[in-house]
Amino acid sequence: MAAVLALLHRWPLRAAAGPAPFKLDSSRNIIPAPDDPAQWPAYRAALAAWRAETRARLGYSDALYRRKEFAWAAANYACGFVMMYDETFYDHRTRRYTVETLVDRGELEFGGYDSVVLWHAYPRIGVDDRNQFDFYRDMPGGLPGLRSVVHRFHRLGVKVYINYNPWESASDLETLVAMVRALEADGIFLDTLSQGAAAFRDRLDAARPGVILEGELPLPLENVPDHHASWAQWFDDSTAPGVLRNKWFERRHQQHQIRRWDEDHSGELHSAWMNGSGMMIWENVFGSWLPWNQRDRSILRTMLPVQRRFTGLFNGDSWTPLVPTEQPGLFASLWEGAGLRLWTLINRSEHRLEGPLLRVSPSPNQHYFDLRTGTEAAWKSDSDAVLLSGTIPPRGIGCFLAGADKELGEDFHDFMQRQARLNVRAVFDTRRPQIETRPIPASPGAPHSQVPDGMLEIPAATVQLSIEMRVRECGFYASAPPAGHHFADSYNFQVQRFSRRVTFPRFALDETPVTNAQYARFLQAAGYRPRHQENFLKHWRDGRPPAGREDHPVVYVDLDDARTYASWAGKRLPTEEEWQYAAQGTDGRTYPWGEQLEPGRCNGGESGGTTPVKAFPAGRSPFGCYDMCGNVWHWTESRCSDGHTRFCIIRGGAFFTANGSNWYADGGPRPANFAAKFLLMWPGLDRCGTIGFRCAATLKSR
Repeated sequence: MAAVLALLHRWPLRAAAGPAPFKLDSSRNIIPAPDDPAQWPAYRAALAAWRAETRARLGYSDALYRRKEFAWAAANYACGFVMMYDETFYDHRTRRYTVETLVDRGELEFGGYDSVVLWHAYPRIGVDDRNQFDFYRDMPGGLPGLRSVVHRFHRLGVKVYINYNPWESASDLETLVAMVRALEADGIFLDTLSQGAAAFRDRLDAARPGVILEGELPLPLENVPDHHASWAQWFDDSTAPGVLRNKWFERRHQQHQIRRWDEDHSGELHSAWMNGSGMMIWENVFGSWLPWNQRDRSILRTMLPVQRRFTGLFNGDSWTPLVPTEQPGLFASLWEGAGLRLWTLINRSEHRLEGPLLRVSPSPNQHYFDLRTGTEAAWKSDSDAVLLSGTIPPRGIGCFLAGADKELGEDFHDFMQRQARLNVRAVFDTRRPQIETRPIPASPGAPHSQVPDGMLEIPAATVQLSIEMRVRECGFYASAPPAGHHFADSYNFQVQRFSRRVTFPRFALDETPVTNAQYARFLQAAGYRPRHQENFLKHWRDGRPPAGREDHPVVYVDLDDARTYASWAGKRLPTEEEWQYAAQGTDGRTYPWGEQLEPGRCNGGESGGTTPVKAFPAGRSPFGCYDMCGNVWHWTESRCSDGHTRFCIIRGGAFFTANGSNWYADGGPRPANFAAKFLLMWPGLDRCGTIGFRCAATLKSR
């Protein structure tokens, strides 16, 4: 209570004739600040009183924050969200993890990562029966390979989170803890959770000291004692920047600002800078490429060295929010300790601020520095104050430091030179960089003069194709969402429609999907063995198809396995447009047989697995093709890449449906015009028990 009284004395409430006492809204994740600067002293006093009262009421203990093994969390300012499918993390050509390349890019573009989240399953999970832990197990090199990846991050000074999906039917605490131990991870990201169960902390401490928990949803104050970090996702701020409630409550609690779909991250950067807190850097959003603009990258590159060098100030108790400034639209926080005073400033306006910025109290033997530009600050003094001047770009940040030589540190000059170089590099371009999604072509194969055995002719036609894809965060055909589209719609699981007018020359399509027996003949004749055999024909026994399933569709083959078979057979894979035209004909019917999903027309999972490829003659397409709905998904010749994400469109649906959550990928029989975007990683993960293929052949013109 003495501390509260001291703060109240320092920030006295106004007399009765002044503004009414400020009423604090502590229910908000960011406690909003009043617009009127005259109320800021009352706001600060109310914050101090609330903190003291709430800590006392909750019987707050900071015991876990005082443990050395958790100290890294408070300085974990920049967390990179890494899609493990990203080509900057794993090079599918050399089959190598490129940890150093990813970290180097993070240093160049953002100022470096303190930690990364290795995201693994969603939006792929649900295509087959693998659970979230299987996705880590089936990454290149398995768990030993991933442990080596973690060690490589550690050598570069980067901590590693693994991801936990509690909505997944195979969620299991013991397995999660075993995964932390096996990978030697430093944290767990709790997807869709605000906090972990009470059992998490004890189990993790026993398995590996220093592992922190960080949830996606707002963390209740009651859980701050055993959760060292939390996301600040889409937190609404006031015009005068408010205070992050959890950070104010426990200064060592780290919060990562994130609005992953937004083009403008300046608001998040402002909140992090004013609160001495962190940022989540996330550009590959589950397969959609949403890069930061140059202005926001420049701001973060300037912020991070200051936060890391002065982390003791940002995690200490001498924090004064909303100190007065000299210009409208300019706001500042003050951080004090170890003989230093540091002011973080933000420019909320869309125009450049220059001239006098702050009026501060003088202190003997202190010098003043502009840490944004890496120069001595312009200042002048009068009888009772020092006036600090400078410039701050539109929506930019500023930073002043006051200190005597002995408190600055021997390497302070080098630090300032590095800041000056960063200032020279700063670019205030707010346009989002664009990249192009390009198809990865395959050989079309030689045209056939007649329809090969086992294939059906699909006549030439010009067709208006209507294509549907479910709205998911992995996006659609292009890297960026369509104009006007917001992926918040993914929570409603709506449908995005595309239309293409396609002219088809005559071609041929396999009457059925390729079967186990057919693939076995190919292996014997061609001697094919893939370079990486993980999960290749996983359902076979002793190199042979399962007894009685010779005429079932072959599965556990990746796109290259399918392409190799097609080339050996003198064929190719169909494009997704060819596949759709062959499935629905010229009349655009919903299913190969008509408009309704009817029993007895396809394998919808009733048998619990695949069925013979000719088991459903009543479900044939207008051209006589079997199994174009249900049973297994089909690979198509539609591989694309934007330089970060490779993907392929799969068609037809499957017998398998993952139940229990809408976050699972689509399953079950699907309409003929339904397209699913399948993110590609490497053969061991891409081979699924629910994806097969059929071949196409180009026919010579008559």
